[in-house]
Amino acid sequence: MKRLRLPLTAVASAPMVVRAQAGPVPDDGAAPPPERLSTRPALVRTATALGAMLLAGCASLSGDAGLNDVAALTQGRVGQPVQFNKEPSSPTVEQLLSRPLTADSAVQIALLNSPALKASFAELGVAEADFVQAGRVRNPGFSFSRVRGGGESEIDRGVMFDIAGLLTLPTRSRIERGRYEQAKLQAAAQAVQLAADTRRAYFMAVAGVQSATFAEQVRGAAEAGAQLAERMAKAGNWSKLDEARERAFYQDAVTQLARTRHEATASRERLIRLLGLQDKQQLTLPDRLPDLPAQPQEMENAEATALSQRLDVLIARRDSEATASALGLTKATAFVNVLDAGYANKSSSGQPRENGYEVSLELPLFDWGGAKVARAEALYMQSVHRTADVAVRARSEVREAYSAYRSTYDIARHYRDEVVPLRKKISDEVLLRYNGMLASVFELLADSREQLNSVNTAIETQRDFWIADTTLQHAIHGGSNTKD
Repeated sequence: MKRLRLPLTAVASAPMVVRAQAGPVPDDGAAPPPERLSTRPALVRTATALGAMLLAGCASLSGDAGLNDVAALTQGRVGQPVQFNKEPSSPTVEQLLSRPLTADSAVQIALLNSPALKASFAELGVAEADFVQAGRVRNPGFSFSRVRGGGESEIDRGVMFDIAGLLTLPTRSRIERGRYEQAKLQAAAQAVQLAADTRRAYFMAVAGVQSATFAEQVRGAAEAGAQLAERMAKAGNWSKLDEARERAFYQDAVTQLARTRHEATASRERLIRLLGLQDKQQLTLPDRLPDLPAQPQEMENAEATALSQRLDVLIARRDSEATASALGLTKATAFVNVLDAGYANKSSSGQPRENGYEVSLELPLFDWGGAKVARAEALYMQSVHRTADVAVRARSEVREAYSAYRSTYDIARHYRDEVVPLRKKISDEVLLRYNGMLASVFELLADSREQLNSVNTAIETQRDFWIADTTLQHAIHGGSNTKD
């Protein structure tokens, strides 16, 4: 007869095995002895109670596999409406690509269209299926045997119910529900991570376009200076040393332009990968980065917010809670984790039919469950220490991210308000001197190159600020930005 081995929530104080079968019950219409009248009604009542508890504890699969909950968790952490799409393509993606891309629209496309994110949602479906399965008791087992010989035949029938599985159903269901909620947090963490990566890639791609444009202008100025130096050297009005210097600067500008163009292409392709776009799908990037905000945000209760909102902290806490529940279940079933009960029926040739019941209990002679409990306790302590480590990292990463945010904001604003205007003023003065024949054309070209270089550095500082802003928001609401 098949035995189903599932854990118990309550255990007898002393391990033992009980295996009993009721004696024969006449099946010829005669009244059974008084002591056996309650056998069949008791089994009927037990089966009825089992069925009622089974129907009450059954959970069903949701229509969205928890994606609506994941969308709500994600939306509050990326600062914009979130929509997930299970289909390979969406008309909304084409609409978003029909106009110049923004940081918000890039995030929206990534959440709608990223194949990697859709693949991760399959894990959420697995967790939901485990949760629903944990709320259901195993089907009863039926056994039938027939033995014939010597002119006689004997038939045994039995129905076994998984009592242990029924008793542990609430605990197992609660554990799997916690794991299902943890899977939702993990799916939301992946979505938030994708949004942060997409924003960084977007700012890198736009800055790459700007840098490539200014690198082309620097190359043009260097080429004009090199050609002029070559003509003046041929005319005898310029030294070979000065001509070589101009040509060397031109060659450096050509090299820098090639490097900048590759960086622009690489950043654009990284953005395309995160968006999940195909080769035939084109995206249009703006010509320049967004302007700096008027004022930087202040760090008010950012560490406390991170400890209450960061998804990796919430996931670690859920893991500790689930491990604690599993530890309690393991301790409760350390000695005995098998309990089967069922109805038995036997009939033989020329003999009255026999009815009864059978109960089996595990006898822990060799394994008292000590190693199993020790393993569960070690896993629990591991989850506790891991949660503490995540909390320490969260606070530190928020402080580090805010320092980078303020530093890059101050530097970008300094270039915008001080360095670039000063370089423009110098360029205007040099141009006036050139018009008054007080400065040479090479001084004018050299000043033009310096101005372009300062503008290009200003672009880089502005890009670094928006990346630092994304990193700070992710450190507060999402999760870890580092891998150390």
